[in-house]
Amino acid sequence: MTKGLTKSFKKALWVYHCNSGSCNGCDIEIIAALCPRYDAERFGIKLVGTPRHADALLITGPVTRQLVEKVKRVYEQMPDPKAVICVGNCGNTGDVFYESYNLVGPIDNVIPVDVYVIGCPPRPENIINGVTKAWMKLETLEAKK
Repeated sequence: MTKGLTKSFKKALWVYHCNSGSCNGCDIEIIAALCPRYDAERFGIKLVGTPRHADALLITGPVTRQLVEKVKRVYEQMPDPKAVICVGNCGNTGDVFYESYNLVGPIDNVIPVDVYVIGCPPRPENIINGVTKAWMKLETLEAKK
C-alpha cells in the first residue's frame, strides 16, 4: 500500500501555488492555464489547498521581507521529494522591483528553485511546460531510489 503512495505523481502532479509579493499578473496566467482553453488538469496537473499534499510548489513574485519566513515554512511543510517552480521575471531576477527597499530578492535567495519560467507575465503554455519539467525531475528522483 505504501509503494503506491510514494509514486503518486506518476499519474497526477499536485501543485501548491504561493504568491510571495507579485503584481498578480503571473497569478492570472496560472488561472488561465487551468481554464478550459489550456486545461492543465487534462495532463494531471491539479492545484491543492495545502503544501502538505503538494508535490511541487508554484511560486510567483519577488520575496518581500514580510514573507521570508512564510515562504520557508511552506517549503518545509511539503513532503519529499518536492520541486519548486519559479514563475515570472519578478521571482527569477526581481525585474522591475530589483533593489527595492522591501525585497529580500529573487526566490532562489530564500529557497532552492528547480525550474524557472520566464516572462512578464509568462504565457500559460510556458507555465505548463515548466510544471512538466518539474514533473520529470520528480520522476527521475523517484527512479533513483
